[in-house]
Amino acid sequence: MSDMIVTNIEEVPGKRIIRHLGMVQGNTVRAKHAGRDIMAGFKNIVGGELKGYTELLNESRNEATERMIEQAQAVGANAILNVRFSTSSVTAGASELFVYGTAVVVE
Repeated sequence: MSDMIVTNIEEVPGKRIIRHLGMVQGNTVRAKHAGRDIMAGFKNIVGGELKGYTELLNESRNEATERMIEQAQAVGANAILNVRFSTSSVTAGASELFVYGTAVVVE
């Protein structure tokens, strides 16, 4: 990651917002892997963490966040405030992970 400040709060303690640049966002759409689905079916029977899906979600969050940061850098921001994540089903077996926040310049 870059030197971009990324936070889920509305301000950066000790910093002053000097410019508001608007909303920035990043997303990724991922499909499930058939092998993971089979293993998930077994885990549903015996219980336990679905590690394949945990890894997939971590990768998706990182990728979407990097895309949001790139968009913020493109508009001249050095911080993204009030960051939120959202997920939605796009089609059977595929989901979108969406991240958004407010791009600002702080000093």
